Amino acid sequence: MPRIAYFGPSGTFTEMALAKLESAAAFDGPVERVAAPSQGAALELIRAGQVEGAVVPIESSVEGSISATLDSLAIGPRLQIIAETELEVTFTILGRPGTALADVRTLAAYPVAAAQVREWVAREMPAAQLYTSASNAAAAEDVAAGHAEAAVSTALAGERLGLAALASGVADHDQAITRFVLVTPPRVAPAATGADRTSIVLELANEPGALMRAFAEFATRGIDLTRIESRPTRTSFGTYRFYLDCIGHIDDTAVAEALKALHRTARIRFLGSWPATAVTGTPPPSDETAAEWLTQLRKGVADL
Repeated sequence: MPRIAYFGPSGTFTEMALAKLESAAAFDGPVERVAAPSQGAALELIRAGQVEGAVVPIESSVEGSISATLDSLAIGPRLQIIAETELEVTFTILGRPGTALADVRTLAAYPVAAAQVREWVAREMPAAQLYTSASNAAAAEDVAAGHAEAAVSTALAGERLGLAALASGVADHDQAITRFVLVTPPRVAPAATGADRTSIVLELANEPGALMRAFAEFATRGIDLTRIESRPTRTSFGTYRFYLDCIGHIDDTAVAEALKALHRTARIRFLGSWPATAVTGTPPPSDETAAEWLTQLRKGVADL
C-alpha cells in the first residue's frame, strides 16, 4: 500500500483532494494517508523516501498561486507533478456545541481561508478577531482545544472533532476553486491526452531582454502560456524565478522544442506534464504535416 502525504492534519481540503484522486483511480489501489504540517513538509517526505507521493494545493481561483508549494517545488532535489484535481471551496464556521455565531469573539483561520471569507466575516461576525492557525483542520483543532471560540474550517474536520456547524457554505466569491496536484519522485510523464498541462521553473540571466526571449520560445511555436508568475529566489535582492504553465505535453513536438531552446540559455526545472482537469486555451500545433514534408525532402522528392 503506497504512503501518500498530504497537507494536514486530517480534515483539510487537501485530504479531500487526496480522496478525490483515490476515487478517480490515480493510484493502483488503497493508499495510506500521511498528514504533514505544511506543503513543504509533505514534499520533503518524498525527498526523504518516507512516502511515495504527496498531494498539495497549488493554486486558488480567488487568491492565486500557493507560494509555499511553488517555493518547495523550485528548490531541493527535483520532484514531478503527475496528476491534478480541483475542488470547489466553501467553508464551514465551526464552534463547540452550544456556541452562538453572534457570541464569537475569537475566530481561528488559516490565512488563505481567512482571505476567502474576509467580507463574510466582516458582515456576519463583526466582533470576531482572527486567530491564525496552521491549516483549515488545525483551526478546528484550536477550537476543540479551547484556543478559539470558532474556526473557519471544513465540515469534515467538524465531524471528526464533534464540533457544531455555526454556518455553512461560507465564501466571498461564488464558484471558488482550488487546484491540487499529486507530486512524486521524477518519473516518465503520464501519456499525452491532448488536454495536458506542462509546468516549468526558469531562472534567467539578469540582462536586458532575457524574459522576452524566453517568452518568444513559446510564442513562435504557438504554445499557449496559461500561468506566468515570478517569485523571489531569496538569495539576493532583485533576483527572481519564473513559474510558467502552458497547454501541451513534453511529448508534443512544439513543447519539446521550446524546452530544449530554453535549456540552452537558462536554468530550467521541469515540474511535469500531466492531464489537466480543465484546459482553457489552445493546444500546441501538430507538426505531423511539417514532419512528413521534411521526410519527403530527405528522400529527394522533387515536387512538394
